[in-house]
This record gives sequence, structure tokens and C-alpha cells, in this order.
Amino acid sequence: MAQLRTLGVTVDVGEARLQRVRDAFPDLEILVELDLAKAPQALAGVDAIVGRGAHVNLLANSRNLRWVQTLTAGSDAVSFDELAKRNVVLTNGSGIHAINVAEHLVSLLLAFARALPALFRAQQRHQWFRNTDQFELYGQTACVVGLGDIGQAFAERAAALGMRVTGVRRRELPTPACITQVATLDTMDPLLAEADHIVICLPLTQRTGNIFNADRLALLKPSAYIYNIGRGELIDQEALIAALRNGRLAGAGLDVTTPEPLPPDNPLWDMDNVIITAHSSGGSPTRMDRFVDLLIDNITRYRNDQPLRNVVDPVEGY
Repeated sequence: MAQLRTLGVTVDVGEARLQRVRDAFPDLEILVELDLAKAPQALAGVDAIVGRGAHVNLLANSRNLRWVQTLTAGSDAVSFDELAKRNVVLTNGSGIHAINVAEHLVSLLLAFARALPALFRAQQRHQWFRNTDQFELYGQTACVVGLGDIGQAFAERAAALGMRVTGVRRRELPTPACITQVATLDTMDPLLAEADHIVICLPLTQRTGNIFNADRLALLKPSAYIYNIGRGELIDQEALIAALRNGRLAGAGLDVTTPEPLPPDNPLWDMDNVIITAHSSGGSPTRMDRFVDLLIDNITRYRNDQPLRNVVDPVEGY
């Protein structure tokens, strides 16, 4: 059995959820330090930590650290060189956000389809406004770029609305039946060019940064909408702004931007064909329950020398 005597926690999971972990492992000492300035000293001797990806770098001097479990799915803020030098395993929170983020994406598509931004603006003007360009999602094509847990959860919901769903994934893995066609990052351009909605669910890695550059955005139909719940750096934001201004894209639903927070003077704020949701898609009253389920399962696996769930490949970055 692998040794796991102390667990450090740098995120607020709630006392009731922490008690679930204590009840499951009465012999496990759990040290909570939410003040990140104090974390390096307070958690210096822990065997494992639970936190956000960026918190990993706070524990460079933790001599016993062997495992890091992050709340987030993205690992772009993690120093993989440091983890590799110390033989530390990194697991992420992939899967716990799938339900809420998929629903968030569906809401963005429906908002554009039913012209909700224009209707909200009319409401603020106290104007009974019905002359809107509305359309139906039924029969339209959504291309999901990144078929991880979130991408697949969205694909299922889009198909349930009667949409044709295509997808892009980096590896050859089984694909849900609701997805009619799959390409790789190297062969995805034809699928992007035919799609009415391009939904980006990719992690940020060395390969995916700026993957939606000006040339790739130029492939999209002028009537297409693009959505991003991954990282802002996946899109060339200046090229996106130009395409939206010049009518080469119909609209954008952005949960993430570059930088974050988005500066008040950024033109995206004032574009009628843009919805910005300020990296809020992760919000959910139940996602932390799913995270604690994952944590308890992984602690059990760690102690029983079983493969952990959601191990991050330090080379690929996901």
C-alpha cells in the first residue's frame, strides 16, 4: 500500500465535504490552508495536496509531496518540469465540470438562436421589440473541437436538440454515437468550414495555443458562431475581433478571454454579436460534490496502488 498519511488542501471545498473525506479515511491527517501566502510553510510536509493548478508551484519545497490532485481540468498553470524532477503525479478534475459547462454552452447557442441579447437590450430600453433575426438550432451543425468530458456532454445535448454534431479530437478513442463525423487537429478544417457553430473545448497546450488564428477563422462561414470555454489563448483574439467587426463571423460566445479579467476598454465588451460570461461556466452548486467523489476514489486508488483517474501526461499537458 502506497503511503498517504497527510493531505494538504488549498481550495475551499466546504466543511461538510471535508468531513466526508475524514469519515472515509479516519487515519488521514487533513491540513487546510486557504491563505496561499502561508501554504508553503503550513503544508511543507504533506504527502499530497488538493488545489488549483497554479497552487502546485507553491509547494516546490514540500519534501514528501508525491501526488497533486487539482480541482481544475486545465493544467496550463502547472510547472511540469518541477513535478517531473520530483516524480510527483498530477491528476486533474476532468469530468466534474461536464454537466454545468455543457449546459452553459447550450445556453449560449440558444441565446444567439432566439436573439436574446437583442431582446435583453430592448427590455432595458423599455421597448416592445419583436423585429429580431431568430433561427432554429434544429438541423444545424455544431462542430465540437475537443471531445473530452465537456465536449462529449455538450455533443449529447446538442444532438438532443436535433443538431448534427461533428467533432475533433487529438487521439483515436471511442466516439459517442451522437457524433456523426470525427477529425483530428490536423484534418479538422473541412469540418470547421461547414459548421454553423464551432464549440471549442480544448485544453491549452503547446500545440493548441492560438490554434484558431486568422487563417483558420477565415475558413469559417460568415453565418457561423464560435464559442470558447477552454482558454482565451486558443483564439487569436485580435483576429476574432476583426472578423466580428467585418461581418466574417456572425457572433461569439466567450466564457474565456485574453487576458482575464478582460480590460474595460476591450472592444469585445461593446459588440452586439458577442456574449461574454466572464469564466463563469464552472459555476454549479453540485460540481464540488463530484470533485469530492473523485478525490475519495483517487485516495482509495492511491493507497491500494491502483491506477489513478485523470492522470495528466506531462508531455501532452492534459
